[in-house]
Amino acid sequence: MHSESVEVLVIGAGPSGAVAAAIVHKNGYKVKIVEKSKFPRFVIGESLLPRCMEHFKEAGLIEAIEKAGFQKKLGAKFMMHDNICEFDFSEQYTDGWKWTWQVPRADFDKVLADAVEAQGVEIDYETGVTDIQFDGSESVTTVETSSGEKREIKAKFIIDGSGYGRVIPRLLDLDVPSNFPSRSSLFTHVVDTKRPTGIDKDRIIVIAQSKDIWMWIIPFSNGNTSLGFVGNKEFFEQYKGKGEQKFRNLIASEEKLTERFEGVEMVYEPRMLTGYSIGVKQLYGDGFALTGNSAEFLDPILSSGVTFATESGALSAKLISRQLAGEKVDWETEYSKYIMEGVDVFRSYVSAWYDGTFQKIIFAPNATASNKNKICSVLAGYVWDKSNPYVARHDRILTTLGKVIDLEATV
Repeated sequence: MHSESVEVLVIGAGPSGAVAAAIVHKNGYKVKIVEKSKFPRFVIGESLLPRCMEHFKEAGLIEAIEKAGFQKKLGAKFMMHDNICEFDFSEQYTDGWKWTWQVPRADFDKVLADAVEAQGVEIDYETGVTDIQFDGSESVTTVETSSGEKREIKAKFIIDGSGYGRVIPRLLDLDVPSNFPSRSSLFTHVVDTKRPTGIDKDRIIVIAQSKDIWMWIIPFSNGNTSLGFVGNKEFFEQYKGKGEQKFRNLIASEEKLTERFEGVEMVYEPRMLTGYSIGVKQLYGDGFALTGNSAEFLDPILSSGVTFATESGALSAKLISRQLAGEKVDWETEYSKYIMEGVDVFRSYVSAWYDGTFQKIIFAPNATASNKNKICSVLAGYVWDKSNPYVARHDRILTTLGKVIDLEATV
């Protein structure tokens, strides 16, 4: 069997793997990416957060993304019944990026991967991992191409950015179930001929029917729009039909969607994901680090997926580079604890969304600009900024605010 050696093997060429590989390569180490799919390929997670921009810049990918002409995203708009709350990233508490992009991921991920290849990183597409054997921190990974050819890749470290493929968690039995209830999402891209002018194209729109049922609208620069519904099993069972027919019945059920999307042309048959929330027993081990969805996926409501992918990809790459240079790295403190601090912040906000507290706060008639700007920073992905009390005290502040609003309503 053919064998080759690299210093770092990256599994997966999505945003996490691309950012990680670019940073490892920039630091002077031999890195290779293996990717099971052929790009471009479909994947969900299309509304980025400004925090991602710092990782793209560090990885040298900003220029390539800008040239692709993706839709800029300047904020988010939440709607529920007659209530509207708008967040502008330029008005956030944290001193960070004020905008990002809304992207069809098939095109976006291809742009990232092509840019990383242009930097000198080799990517083997249509190459899946079938086995990994660790000897201390060093490893031998067996891969197989779509034509059935097998070979071995020796590496000093592996970054698993395989996303929903979850290669190392699957091989090492690291998956653990999420404590979130099982939810489903039905979505497609539509040809958005009735798109409104103005700022509604520059932000994600979230429409809540209740605390458990919501939908997203994400416009792209190519004239298409991502449209999706999120709910529990019982919600989707209310609507007859399958695929496109069920999707059209869902559109007809929401007054805020019908004028714009009734009879709309769908780019592909609607797809459903169910039970997508998942966690892992550990984020790292001797010779490997889990990044992005391979490590943890919470829920799509706050668009946190790509942010965690690039944050963990960039951090793992920097820590591995230090370790390869002979430095001692405390992976528990510098990686696992750090990443989980951000995960826990978003977990509090996701939980607050589904128990109704978050809607109560953002739609409160007397909401202050100061409070709103601090929440805006969380929505922008700056969940490691502990100078923000809405980050530092995330586990208490939302509950406290909700109780204050309830008290004010009784006065």
